[in-house]
Amino acid sequence: MSTPETSRFVRLRVELVLEVEDAGEVAKAALRRIAEDPELPDEERTHAEAAVTEDTAEAVAYLVDPFDLVSEVPGIELQQASWSSERISYDPDSPEWDLDEDDDEGDEEEDGIG
Repeated sequence: MSTPETSRFVRLRVELVLEVEDAGEVAKAALRRIAEDPELPDEERTHAEAAVTEDTAEAVAYLVDPFDLVSEVPGIELQQASWSSERISYDPDSPEWDLDEDDDEGDEEEDGIG
């Protein structure tokens, strides 16, 4: 795919399953990040503090930043990012959690790029 029609844009999909061992520590870390954000307006700060205190998934979403994942990769510039987190039931032995299950879908999407 080195033809001039090939898009320069790449969609990176990452799915993580995290085990929260200490919800209090996660909330504290999120609150620290919120407190250190000089660009966050007071109204949004109050809302963010409440959200990360009440919901560990919100705290994780506040702490994980896609920009941090790619900021030091040479030759790329992050154009757009979105992410979310949610509480789930997780059984690592279940076939439902097969990490390779999206491979076929990814190939179809990849063919459409360009």
